[in-house]
Amino acid sequence: MKKIGKRGQLVAMTGLVCVLSILLTFSCRPGGDTGTVPGKLEVVTTLFPLYDFVRQVGGDRVHVTLLLPPGVEPHAFEPRPGDITRIQQAAVFIYTGKFMEPWAERILAGLDRKNLLIVDASRGIALRRGDAGHEDHDGDAGRAHDGHDDAGADPHVWLDFGNDVLIVDSLAAALAGRDPGNGDFYRRNAAAFREKILALDRKYRETLTSCRKKVIAHGGHFAFGYMAHRYGLEYHTAYPGFTADAEPSPRDLMRLAETVRRHGLTAVYQEELVSPKIAEAVSRETGAAVLTLHPAANISREDMEKGVTFLDLMERNLENLKRGLACP
Repeated sequence: MKKIGKRGQLVAMTGLVCVLSILLTFSCRPGGDTGTVPGKLEVVTTLFPLYDFVRQVGGDRVHVTLLLPPGVEPHAFEPRPGDITRIQQAAVFIYTGKFMEPWAERILAGLDRKNLLIVDASRGIALRRGDAGHEDHDGDAGRAHDGHDDAGADPHVWLDFGNDVLIVDSLAAALAGRDPGNGDFYRRNAAAFREKILALDRKYRETLTSCRKKVIAHGGHFAFGYMAHRYGLEYHTAYPGFTADAEPSPRDLMRLAETVRRHGLTAVYQEELVSPKIAEAVSRETGAAVLTLHPAANISREDMEKGVTFLDLMERNLENLKRGLACP
C-alpha cells in the first residue's frame, strides 16, 4: 500500500474538516431549505406555530427555518450539531419556553448571544396548571410564567387563540427590533394576521357553544387543555401528566373508556404524529369512532410541502370536534 506523506495527510485532514463544516452548516432542513438568504432577516424557530406565525408576520422580508424535521414529534426531538450552528448563525431564535423545549435552554447556554436575539414566546402568558389527565374544571387554573420551575405547567400555549394574539405581537416586536427599517411592515402584517386568528376564535366559539356534547376524550398527550378551557369544554386524556415521558397505565385507559361511556360519547380522539394505539384501544372497548386532533407543534412532510398553515390545522380540528361533540 502506498504511504501518504505528512503533506498529503494534512491536505486530506483539511478536506475532511471542510466537508464536516459544510454538513454542519447546511444539513437537511424542512421544506427543502438549504441555507441562509442574503438580504433577509434570518429567523430560526423550534415549533411549527412559531414558524408559521413568523411566515405570516415577516412575509418576504424574513427567511425562517423550522428546527424540527417534518414528521418528528417534538418531545422526541434530539438537536444535531447542525441545528446548533443554524441557531448561532441566525439573527433571531424563537422558542416557547423551557417547559416545552428544555433542550433549547441547554443549547442557548453554550451560544454566543452577542448578535442573537432570543425570544421566549411564552413570556407573559399565563401557563395553565391542574390535574392533567382528569376533568378540567373551570376556574383560575392559570399562573403567570415567572421563570420558576413548575413541573405541573402545561406548555401547549399556542392552542389558545388568545395566547396566539399575544405571541404574534411579541414576534412582530422582535422582528421590528432586529430590522427597524421594516418595522411598519411587520406591524401591519401582525395586525392583519391577528384579525384572522380572532375570526377563527369566533367561529370556534359559535360552533362549540351549540354542541350536544361538552366532553373531549383524548388518547394522546395532555395537549388540548388550553383549547378546552377557552370554550368551556371538559377535557380527559389517558396520559397522567404534562411531561413527555408520562405513560398511561391500564387503569388510566379504563378511566378514559369509562368517561366515554358515562358521557355517551361517539368519538375518542387520537393525536397527529403520535401512535394511535391508546385511542384505538378505547375505541375497541367502547365502540366510539376514532377521530384526529392536531396539536400543531409539528407537521408532516406532506403538509409542509403543501404549505399548510397553523390556521388550516385548526380548521381541521374544528371539523373533527363538530363530528365528535355532535354539533349541528
